[in-house]
Amino acid sequence: MFNNNIIYQVDSFTTERFKGNPAGVVLLEEPVSVEWMQNIAMEMNLSETAFVIPKENKYKIKYYTPANEIDLCGHATLASAHIMYELGIVGNGEEIVFDSNVGDLNIKKEDDFIVMNFPRYSLTKMEAPKSFKEIIGFEPVEIFQSDFTWVLAVAENEEEITKANPQFSRMIDVGLGHLIVTAKSTIAGTDFVVRCFAPISGVNEDPVTGSAHCALTPYWTEALSTKIGDRELNSLQVSKRTGRLKVKMIGDRVQIRGNALTVFKLEIV
Repeated sequence: MFNNNIIYQVDSFTTERFKGNPAGVVLLEEPVSVEWMQNIAMEMNLSETAFVIPKENKYKIKYYTPANEIDLCGHATLASAHIMYELGIVGNGEEIVFDSNVGDLNIKKEDDFIVMNFPRYSLTKMEAPKSFKEIIGFEPVEIFQSDFTWVLAVAENEEEITKANPQFSRMIDVGLGHLIVTAKSTIAGTDFVVRCFAPISGVNEDPVTGSAHCALTPYWTEALSTKIGDRELNSLQVSKRTGRLKVKMIGDRVQIRGNALTVFKLEIV
């Protein structure tokens, strides 16, 4: 089942094909070079491709965009776990432990959902670049620096999120190469909406971004605390493909739940 020549493509954070965020998954039977993984990710031309290899009682996981390696990717983690459960590499009642660049990621399956335990990202208030509105399309009411160069900007309403039209060529120069924009939602069954832009990693807009919720979950848990207590929050990423996540703070960790389905597999010849 582990085969260096097989690539799976999985749509993550959705129950419909061609929605959510597509990720490539390669289950490696033996280590390969960084160059090979980067070339595969570039050839797949998806926001991320994950590479998984057995490591004692864990599985090493690496993530590549078409341009570079990144430390953490939510939808590619979800896709990798989905393939491992679907192929029977891991039983439905068993936990998967991925050894990632940010530490162990504990994954389990609950009915049709895959539940991921991720680190919490820090949030430090910052001043918005003077050209933020000109470049992104709205004036943030709050803005924060987060981990891995992510910036989290909060809009007045969800319409500002859906209508945002970033000038990707200018974002990197003003420190917005990794940008999360979010607002409280008025949509039934949805607590907040989000879009994510990562031109610095070669991904102008990411369809659905699990790792961004390492910052979004603590922010919205606090922002909505008077109404929600400790209940699970529902996130809608309002990209063209769209995607849904269920998130919750568990101590100092972030729990992310989502669905996934396999679209196809292909062989490297």
